[in-house]
Amino acid sequence: MERAHTEPSRPDGSRRIGPYHLVTRLDPSGPGQLPVPVRRFIGRSADGDRTVLISTPLDGADPGRFLVEAEAGCRLLGPWVLPVAEIAAPSETPWYASPYLPVLPLPVALAVHGGPLPERTVRVLGTALAETLTGAHAIGITHAGLSPASVLLAWDGPRLTCFGAVRAAAPDGERRTGLPCLDPGSLAPEQASGGRPRPASDIYGLGAVLAYAATGHSVPDSAELPEPLRALVARCLTRDAATRPTAPEVLLALSGESSTPMATVLDPAGALPVPGWLPSRVVAAMARQSSEVLATEVRTPISQTARI
Repeated sequence: MERAHTEPSRPDGSRRIGPYHLVTRLDPSGPGQLPVPVRRFIGRSADGDRTVLISTPLDGADPGRFLVEAEAGCRLLGPWVLPVAEIAAPSETPWYASPYLPVLPLPVALAVHGGPLPERTVRVLGTALAETLTGAHAIGITHAGLSPASVLLAWDGPRLTCFGAVRAAAPDGERRTGLPCLDPGSLAPEQASGGRPRPASDIYGLGAVLAYAATGHSVPDSAELPEPLRALVARCLTRDAATRPTAPEVLLALSGESSTPMATVLDPAGALPVPGWLPSRVVAAMARQSSEVLATEVRTPISQTARI
């Protein structure tokens, strides 16, 4: 794991965000990595009782907008959403925290697996995300930030993160092209030009995530995609927002138009996903992350009482 190295150091030598000591970064950094709209870390409370995933804004981001989107993210609910459980106080450096579970960002999962993910894995991923968007759009919520980096994979299914990344990157009316925090391949044309994020924009991001998971590219040549997914991904990635499918239509397409039977996506009780939906190398990497995090000791100050 890559250790955190850019956060403020305390007098005791530890590195902290809010009440949490930082254990490691969640995302790799450096050339060739997909943009991640936030910095993400695994952190632990000083008493060791709580381990969390912490998100902070990138340099240059508007901290006020970041916190507004974090608060709004509390409204995005469902089994495939990583919930926002704690938010920094207005006087603090902006951050928010979610309960920790062993997860890999989607780009990391592809790197661990050594290439594109199996069709069954892609289909489970798409089904979970489409189900989440269906519920969100039904109550007037747009995710506004769906990209490969916003998706985390856990052993029991995907988790959606980075709510409101597009809105936090730049306000409506300002062009969002070229911003280092946004993946250009996942940004719908109407959002790139500064348009207000809408459900159709989420569908474009969903298409980019499916394409990336299946090929390693957000905007692949159609021939790279598995044949059962080609038409659906092409419809999601069309530049004309009015002709993109809705989230329920994507959900229906993933569950009903497949050479991969739904029995291989759902378990016998109809729950998502079936055991074995992830490649073994990805599962092993999650287990390794969990054991390393559990084994890490955070450095805490020695109180005056303890020194006596």
